[in-house]
Amino acid sequence: MSTSKEILAIIPGRGGSKSIPRKNIRNFAGHPLLVYSIAAGLNAETVTRVIVSTDDEEISEVARKYGAETPFLRPAEFSQDDTLDLPVFQHALNWLAENEDYHPEIVIQLRPTSPVRPPDCVDNAVKILLDNPEADSVRGIVSSGQNPFKMWEIDPSGHMKPLLNMDGLAEHYNAPRQKLPQTYWQTGHIDAIRADTILKMQSMSGEVIFPLVIDVNYTVDIDTQRDWEQAEQLMMRGEMPVVIPDARPYALPEVIDLIVLDFDGVLTDNRVWVDQNGLERVAAHRGDGMGISRLKNAGFEIIVLSTETNPVVAARCEKLNIPVHQGIKEKGVALKDLLEERKVNPENVIYVGNDVNDLPCFPIVGCSVAVADSHLDILPHANLILKNKGGYGAVRELSDLILTNGSTRRNQ
Repeated sequence: MSTSKEILAIIPGRGGSKSIPRKNIRNFAGHPLLVYSIAAGLNAETVTRVIVSTDDEEISEVARKYGAETPFLRPAEFSQDDTLDLPVFQHALNWLAENEDYHPEIVIQLRPTSPVRPPDCVDNAVKILLDNPEADSVRGIVSSGQNPFKMWEIDPSGHMKPLLNMDGLAEHYNAPRQKLPQTYWQTGHIDAIRADTILKMQSMSGEVIFPLVIDVNYTVDIDTQRDWEQAEQLMMRGEMPVVIPDARPYALPEVIDLIVLDFDGVLTDNRVWVDQNGLERVAAHRGDGMGISRLKNAGFEIIVLSTETNPVVAARCEKLNIPVHQGIKEKGVALKDLLEERKVNPENVIYVGNDVNDLPCFPIVGCSVAVADSHLDILPHANLILKNKGGYGAVRELSDLILTNGSTRRNQ
């Protein structure tokens, strides 16, 4: 859905986080945390501009690398631990009006602490706001895990009293869940707000708030280290469609002398079937085979380095007509030896891996690549993180990137 209206996404990201120091640019599942919110804004069809409001030069630099604008540094007075959202957004809108004569009609707030977002989250919120002229804002919500009609407070005398009262139902706190109203919890995924709500009503929500109901499985609000770990695992499991940054800033080598692939977890989905005789089978992706064939036809050389010594590895590589080196215990050593033997410039080499035994190879080559479901420990070290999982078209994705990037083989 596209619209002619000016719609500005603002990601608030100050530098002084106390609960998790520097969390906005700390690596989360392969990218700085802040970047997931930038990607949500950039990928939305309705958003016309994405900026980050920060008081921190380093955060500002990271934001620009990933495609957001940082036209100003937020003043310290709006960057304190107890600073509310309203003055931050008023400052941004006033600065843009005074310095650029820029006046968006709708403002989107994308909080970095809720990075696990449905891909259509932003556009759906904007559509609700546009379809309902009486709405001052739209807020993302999920079904509440605990119903507040069963919650209590304790008064000064030590007596329990229901937190909420309910007309027409005696002792609602003893009623079955089905008898109680459905309740919702606000999340940090998305707020879509009319600019006039912020500037004229002096509010981040206004009086008429419409809901965007989000699947409860996306519920993430990172405040503690435990929150961080749980959210990262949720992101990496890949069980739900989520907004993922296209890639960290990277450049494929202009000249590619060699492409080196791990086998298990790159050309397969890392599973193995073993029969009663000990024979193993793996699952491969035909799209990967097509990608390899296209690269070979374009003149690129491909080699597989595998820790396993297994006929299934040899059989698959023979089918793909690419050489394989099996039984590699120290991949970094083996890769250095291979490049020296072939007199290949390491800067012109791509290595694709998925697990910690691939890590020694990453600093050796010009471009280290991780498949989408790689082990968390290797993601921070990869130059490029693919969108597809190993065994599910990751190599085909890389093939398409290389062939459309304009890279060439040596002596082409």
